[in-house]
Amino acid sequence: MQLIGMLDSPYVRRVAIALIMAKTPFIHRPISLFRHIDQFSKVNPLLKAPTLVTDDGVALMDSSVILDYLAGVDPRIAALAPSTAPEPQRLAALRAALALTVMEKAVQRHYERMLRPAEKQHGPWVDRVMGQLTAGLSALDVELPGSGWIASELGVADITAVCAFGFTHSLLADVVDTGRYPNLGAFSARAEALPAFRAAPAVDGAIAPTIAD
Repeated sequence: MQLIGMLDSPYVRRVAIALIMAKTPFIHRPISLFRHIDQFSKVNPLLKAPTLVTDDGVALMDSSVILDYLAGVDPRIAALAPSTAPEPQRLAALRAALALTVMEKAVQRHYERMLRPAEKQHGPWVDRVMGQLTAGLSALDVELPGSGWIASELGVADITAVCAFGFTHSLLADVVDTGRYPNLGAFSARAEALPAFRAAPAVDGAIAPTIAD
């Protein structure tokens, strides 16, 4: 399998870390949606990252769809999903999926100011996105455990929260005071120290290690 996309995308990183944790064989190809448009379009003309190319040559997109597919073909990926956790940990893991909204709003805010001229940005829309982003961060800060992981063992929900916070902290620190979320910050720091997270850093051009069959 091939994972297509840059690790500075929280969505690409989310999938990469899950694959690394599960030791699922894959090759990472860090192709940029912006700098390598022609190359990316040959893999996926919809230009959506991450894209996973299966061993059968089928291109899948959207990190949640990709993880759902992977859970069906590799029980080690399935073990990272909340469906395998007992209650109430399963409910907590599903609730922590609000980190996907944090991720979405952080990416929207980043692209708004990076790709759209300042005079073209719509203030009320920016305010709405920022309100959603900070509300999500506040909820995660309150609800994430102060020690350990959401469902006892580290899983997709934890990975998602950490990738969302890391992207926000790295690229939006001038407009989002991430110090207001100390529990979320400490939770993320614990995860970022782990080998799977260090192997897939949120750095433009970084390459996740190839895992062979």
